[in-house]
Amino acid sequence: MSRIRFPREILIFVLLLFWTIVPASAADISNAAPSLTINLGSGTPQQMSVVVQILLLLTVLSLAPALFIMVTSFTRIVIVLSFLRHALGTQQTPPNQVLISLALFLTLFVMSPVWQKVNAEALQPYLEQKVTQSEALDRAAGSARGFMLRQVREKDLALFVDMAKLPAPKSPSELPIHVVIPAFMISELRTAFQIGFLLFLPFIIIDIVVASILMSMGMMMLPPVMISLPFKLILFVLADGWYLVVGSLVKSFA
Repeated sequence: MSRIRFPREILIFVLLLFWTIVPASAADISNAAPSLTINLGSGTPQQMSVVVQILLLLTVLSLAPALFIMVTSFTRIVIVLSFLRHALGTQQTPPNQVLISLALFLTLFVMSPVWQKVNAEALQPYLEQKVTQSEALDRAAGSARGFMLRQVREKDLALFVDMAKLPAPKSPSELPIHVVIPAFMISELRTAFQIGFLLFLPFIIIDIVVASILMSMGMMMLPPVMISLPFKLILFVLADGWYLVVGSLVKSFA
């Protein structure tokens, strides 16, 4: 099979054409590329203040889920529901999406009086220009602080007051918010673990009874969880478990 040979002049012409087209195309692309500039204002204090406020607002919005978890009842509710699922031994049933959605709606139900108070005392006066922004924030923080102080333990508050090296306040309402929030969180974790322990007890008893019966029958190769799961489910259904668990959770914030 013979090879196809191009004349040397054609190859030189193609190379010259290539080197003349590529720089022109690159120049066109560079001229057509959009430019991106970031301007923080002309330098006046008023414009810089607006820019800083926008940056702070974006930062707060990015931290909104964490703030929602820290200062509401969501932590206790979602941990208790997770303990309940592990106690039943149902693996991923209910799925995480269902548990988190249930925890969110229960949080909305529990926190609705606080948010109505924030709306009436802080948001609406601010929108009507009756109070300044700082006064509205102070009123909103005061409502959230009141809810957290009703749930927090004095021992946890004293721990963070001591670590912050603050003088002993005359009343808990005088404590700064950065002391109340971590104390509230560890109090919520302690309460959630206490409720989770109580939820585990009846189901552990069922597991022990089933395991003892299987061993006495010589069926040691059969997993006890496979046999105890239907009994735990029927016990939970007959006892109206969701009614009891959700009712106890909501009433624990009263």
